[in-house]
Amino acid sequence: MGNLLAYSGIVTKVRAMQAKLLTDEDFQNIAAFHTVTEVAAYLKEHPGYRNVLADMDENRLHRGEIEKLLVQSLYSDYTRLYRFSGMDQKKFLELYLKRYEMNLINYCLRIVFNHYQKPFDLDHKKIFFDKYSDLSIDKLITSGNIGELVENLKGTEYYAPLKRLENAENPTLFDYDLALNLYYFTTMWKRKKILKHKELEIFTRDAGAKIDLLNLQWIYRAKKYYNMLPPDISTLLIPIHYRIHVDQLKDLVEAPSVDEFLKLVTRTPYLRHTDTQTPASIETIYKDCLYRLYLADRRSNPYSIATVNTYLFLKEEERDKLTTVLECVRYGLPARETLTYIGGTAK
Repeated sequence: MGNLLAYSGIVTKVRAMQAKLLTDEDFQNIAAFHTVTEVAAYLKEHPGYRNVLADMDENRLHRGEIEKLLVQSLYSDYTRLYRFSGMDQKKFLELYLKRYEMNLINYCLRIVFNHYQKPFDLDHKKIFFDKYSDLSIDKLITSGNIGELVENLKGTEYYAPLKRLENAENPTLFDYDLALNLYYFTTMWKRKKILKHKELEIFTRDAGAKIDLLNLQWIYRAKKYYNMLPPDISTLLIPIHYRIHVDQLKDLVEAPSVDEFLKLVTRTPYLRHTDTQTPASIETIYKDCLYRLYLADRRSNPYSIATVNTYLFLKEEERDKLTTVLECVRYGLPARETLTYIGGTAK
């Protein structure tokens, strides 16, 4: 009864928000458009994006502008959920926010390493981060190089793990990405203890599965695309083992070929009964597994943080799919081909 009372309000809110997510039919319609302007006009009439696009002239919106609005829509939904949450739910959402912070720092790292002429375009994120995060966009946008970027993170939890690379010999973007990822996931795993009871159980299962699946994905990519040796692959992996035992992970890392890795990976809890020989199966299995896990959590625990977690996952998936479709439309790809990139099928 306690959970029912604590979550009845936010569950009702999430259900109303989820009703505004794009459907498979919406994506089929969008994929058939020939211009970004047509996509913008369609979204402008859709309940999920009507408010975000209300004052925009779709004829002046290009792909980059729409992508900014998609991010703002995600942040807007997070804000609504946060305002509607009780104390325990806010604790979970504050943990969830860390992934947005990591994405922001990753973006900034790429800017300073690649020396873009128009380096920072973060105005659309400023209001959200000023309210919910310790990261200062005003400071970050002044960064002219990696040293300045790291110093502009001083006073935040991300400063120390990135500052350590200062003593490394010619650290690359890859080194900074790796340090940030390892810090993020290991810290999140420790911080789960601030949650209690069912929230802790759900977070542990979801975060643990995500870490396992990311490790599998990174092993696969290291072998297939970079021909990395096992000791080098091991340095990439998050040092947390949830449902994949350390010995099993060691065997996967030491697999002598991609084909052998694909045979071994079907023995893990996540890829049993999965045909890993189909094109891009390992590349897509990460999100497919999480999708099934989140929906199962929500079915089993409808009046819990699982409902919020699942909604935010689905919203992020929608944003990613829309970004992909926009790129396909911009390049004039046929609808059938566009839908293959987002896992959909044509009518």
